[in-house]
Formats: sequence, C-alpha cells, structure tokens
Amino acid sequence: MSLPPGFLDELRGRLSLGQVVGRKVVWDGRKSNQGKGDLWAPCPFHQEKSASFHVDDRKGYYYCFGCHAKGDAISFVRETENVGFMEAVEILAREAGMTMPARDPEAARRAEARIGLAEVMEQAVQYYRLQLRTVAGQGARAYLARRGLSEAALERWGIGFAPDDRQGVIRHLTGKGIAPELIVAAGLAARPEGGGAPYDRFRDRIIFPIRDARGRAISLGGRAMAQNARAKYLNGPETELFDKGRALFNHGPAREAAGKEDRLIVAEGYMDVIALSEAGFGATVAPLGTAITEDQLRMMWRIADEPVIALDGDKAGIGAALRLVDLALPLVEAGKGLRFAILPEGKDPDDLIRAEGPGAMQAVLDRAEPMVRLLWRRETEARDFDSPERKAALDKSLRAAIARIRDPSIRAHYGEEIRALRWELFGASRRSPPGGRAPGGRETRGRFTQGAAVQAATRRSMLSTAAAGSEDHLHVGVILVLLCRYPALLPEFIDAFEAMPCDDPDHALLQGALLKGDGAGALSPDALPPEAAAHLEKLLAAPHIALIPAIRRPGEVDLARMTVAEELARLAARRSHRVEIEELTSDIESLTGEWVTSRLSQAAAAVDTTRRPEHEDLRDVVIAPNGMALDKADLERSQDVFGQIRFVKGRERG
Repeated sequence: MSLPPGFLDELRGRLSLGQVVGRKVVWDGRKSNQGKGDLWAPCPFHQEKSASFHVDDRKGYYYCFGCHAKGDAISFVRETENVGFMEAVEILAREAGMTMPARDPEAARRAEARIGLAEVMEQAVQYYRLQLRTVAGQGARAYLARRGLSEAALERWGIGFAPDDRQGVIRHLTGKGIAPELIVAAGLAARPEGGGAPYDRFRDRIIFPIRDARGRAISLGGRAMAQNARAKYLNGPETELFDKGRALFNHGPAREAAGKEDRLIVAEGYMDVIALSEAGFGATVAPLGTAITEDQLRMMWRIADEPVIALDGDKAGIGAALRLVDLALPLVEAGKGLRFAILPEGKDPDDLIRAEGPGAMQAVLDRAEPMVRLLWRRETEARDFDSPERKAALDKSLRAAIARIRDPSIRAHYGEEIRALRWELFGASRRSPPGGRAPGGRETRGRFTQGAAVQAATRRSMLSTAAAGSEDHLHVGVILVLLCRYPALLPEFIDAFEAMPCDDPDHALLQGALLKGDGAGALSPDALPPEAAAHLEKLLAAPHIALIPAIRRPGEVDLARMTVAEELARLAARRSHRVEIEELTSDIESLTGEWVTSRLSQAAAAVDTTRRPEHEDLRDVVIAPNGMALDKADLERSQDVFGQIRFVKGRERG
C-alpha cells in the first residue's frame, strides 16, 4: 500500500516522540530537559543501568549511544511492538486521530479479517475461562492446584478449560451471532475431511491463551486431561492471526519484564513459563510446540542481547539445545549470543521450583554456559580421542562449525576458546602448555614449539602491539576534527561514523557531541562540554592535523569529504588486516617451518607501512565496491597483503 504525499510528515508532526517512547521507558530526571524536548532514559533495546538513550522531541528522532539504535516514532513502534511498517503507521495514526487512507481491496479484506478473528478468539478465551469454574472443570482445577497455581495465577494467565463436547465453543459463539466459517478460520473448530458440520478442535483440555506482543489473543494451546490422548499438548493451527514460527508464549509481559531484569529466559512449554514467572522470573518466553526458529531467535534478541536457554536435562532437552546451536552460529553478532542452562536430569523448571524453590532455579541460571562450551561438549562428550586420526576428525568438525560464523571477530574469539579447551583435553598430560615451556620449566621440542615460535613472531608485529591502536587513534582524531569543522558531511558517513570505535574517552566525547549536533555549522569549542572542547583544541594543535589541507584552508568541503572517506576506509582496512592475521594465527599450532613466520612478517610489514598520503584533489582516489574511497597505493598494498594470506592458507590446506 502506498501512502499519499505528506501523510507521514503530518503524522510525525502531530505526534510527540517523547510521549510515544515514554510509554516504554522512565526518563532520567537529572539529564532530561523536558522544556527543550531533550530526554534521556535507559535504552529499551538493550539492558543497561545508565541513561544513554536520547530522544530529541523537537526533531522527532532518538539515538542510543550504547547500542546505536536510532530512528523516529514509526521505527520505535516497529521495534518495540514487533509489527510491520504499515501496522506501526496505523497504530500511530489512531493515536494521532488521523484516518488511514484507503487500502487496496485485498489488503483491506485481510486486515478486517484479522480484526474479526481476534475478536472471535477473545470471545472463545472468555468461554473457556467460564468453563473452568463449572462442574465439568473440576478435574482441571484439581490438576492446576496440584501444579501450585493459585486463583490469582489462573486469572493472570487467563487459563480455561474445554469440556469434552464436540460442539461446545461452536454453540456458544454461534449463539452470539458469529458465523461458523469465522470459528473455523480462527482455528477453534475443524471440518471433517469427508465434509459435514464442524467440531470443536479443543476438547477435554486445559486451555492456555496465546497472545502476541500487543496482548491480542491469536491462538490457543491445550493440555490434554486424558492419559491416552493422541497429543499431550495441542496448539491451534496456522491462521491469518497465528504463525507459530513467529510467535512466543508470554512475549509482551516478558519483554516488559526484561527491561527491568538482567536476562531473558527461554523455557520449553507453557507450564514452565508460568511456573518461572510466578516464581519471580517474569522475563520468560517459550516457543510454541516446535524447535526455535530463526524468526523467534531474532525476536528474542530484540528483547535481550543474551537469552538464557533453560532446557530439561534429558536427551530431548540436550538435543533441542544442540539444534539451536546449529541455527544460531551463522546469526550471532557482537553482543548478540546465547547461554544455556541445563537443568538436572529428569526435572523441568516447574519440577525444580516446586521441589527446591526459586533459589535452586536461580543457581541453575547462574551456571549458564556460553554457546561455545555447548558446541565443544557436543563434539567431545562420549568420544575417545586416542589416535591422531580421531583428533584430526575433531579438529575438522570444529573448524567446520566455526566457519559458519559470519562475523570474523566472533569467529576468531571462538577459535581462541576452542584452542584453550583443546589444550585442557589433550595438552595437560602429554604436552607443554602454549608458549613452549613445560610446567616443570623444561623446554619442549618439535612442531608444537615451532607453532609457538610462529605465534610469538606474529604477535611481535605491529598488528599485535599497541602500535596498531596508536595508529588508529591518529586516524580517529583526524575524522573527528574534520567533522567538527564540516558537520554537514556527517549524514554522508553516519553509519561508518557511529560504528567507529573510540577507545579514547575524549574521542568518545567528541563523537557523542557530533551525533547530537544539528549539522548547521562548524562545531566550535564554545558549543561543546568543557572536557570535549579542551580535547578539540588539543587535536587542532597537533601537527598531523594542523597540516591537513581542509583544516588549513576552511571551506574546502570536497577536500574534507575525500579526506574523511579516506580515513574511514583506512580504519576499516586496518581492522580487516588485523582480523585476517588473527584468523591465520588461530590455526598455526598445526603449521611448521620458517616460511610461515616469513609470510606473516611480510603481511604485517605491508600493513605497518600504511600511511595517509596527502591528496590535493580526487585524481588518485578510487571508490571501492563498499563505497569507501581508497588511493591506488592502498589498493596495491591490500592486494599484496591479502594475496600473501591466501597463499598461507593454501599451504595450510595442502
């Protein structure tokens, strides 16, 4: 659906972003200036104690200096409510009192159908709740009481009961004027394969309402009372409202609770979620009868950076955890991971809490392991590595698993952790520890010592010392000063600039001031906090910055643009070189020979010689496929370095 020109501008103009965001956060009264629309709060997108989430109410934009989330009212509703663009627009339009333009007929039909189905589902939930209080629901009430659920808990979760009646909910809903076709479309009833009148899908089952992130009833889950039931748990079918691979049980309340707690817990089923929540672990969700999907995993990461997967300690629970590892490895990002809390064998969270109390569950959660440990356990438990061939097979399977990680930095860290675990498994009894010296002080010999020598030679290079950080520090300083002098260029480089690491706190102050500025003119020291102003003056006095042509000659916008692009490209190239070298060194324990040291030294030296040339025009600059500007010498050096790295890896494979 296309919106008429000006509709979104009018929508944003009618809304206060502060009010939209204020429903999800608590403003920091010390930092916020309500009168000027300058609002600060802990970020709703990641867990933190400080107020690094900034809302500029007058401009209608937000930005988090911690996780770099940014956007306007529409993007905020999309992320926090887990809805699409048009649905976010509809939510805000209703709030602003604006009428949405007419949709195309098919889209309008589907939207109306979803609204109608949600109303039918809510009517059914009320019916099942009433049935729990009848004589027919006596057995269900007794079961729930044995599971420790109070009347208040039953009310909070909207738990009900479906009698053993083929037409119970159908009679109730049709009596309220709801067509049988809608009841079937909502997943509450089904038609026989051979035709005939529809019948209730849920019979003689305890009913758990399934709600979306906004609290709307979208489906039901049913727990069978009969011991010989075909399925112990039954979810409603896929409908216009319900996609079980894109829904989480207890999504909305868990998201709200996660903003106040340190973690999100992922359990296996309804009763686990209810038991954990009632015991004080409110930030708990569960998938709906299937293995966790990629969509569900991304939904979890929008709630918390590192969900804790709490699984039963039986074979099925361990199997589910290992399948999730395979799903998550290609998707992990910096700061986005998983931890695994495996419960005692034969117990689920509900069992553990009822038997030993919430403290026992807290202890299990506190012992949660990172995903790399679970990967290691999968590849090593119940296996014997008493031959070189078996050890090589382990190495091969671990390399294949780690290779699936897309982020090179995370891949390198996984390699380091696996090497440490490998040493614990193989090294303590038969080898010296990394570094070439046995525990008793005796020097070791052989290819392990040669590998350590290669590592030492590499780590002595410029890429592995503080010199690399010092060089990066100079490049970052140049970028900051240029953008202070030419802030109108910032939108062109905003993504790279936000991602630019500022390890120096003074650099970080300037970066934050630029991101908060309006880009209207040069950022003078008077417009900065005192510490940032002093740092800017210090940078301007530095010889390597004072000689930059765009600083010497104010107004050289094109030259400033080219220099900023060049410096950002140089930082990116240096980071890429370092990651490549780290990846290579992660495997050199299995390599021997002086040629490795030589090749690595050449690669390091090639990067070490990188210096920023002075360009007076754009003739020596080319644009790389990623949009960065590079001079010809950079390209030649990069090709030389990466060619050597590929040669080393080729020798390794051979």
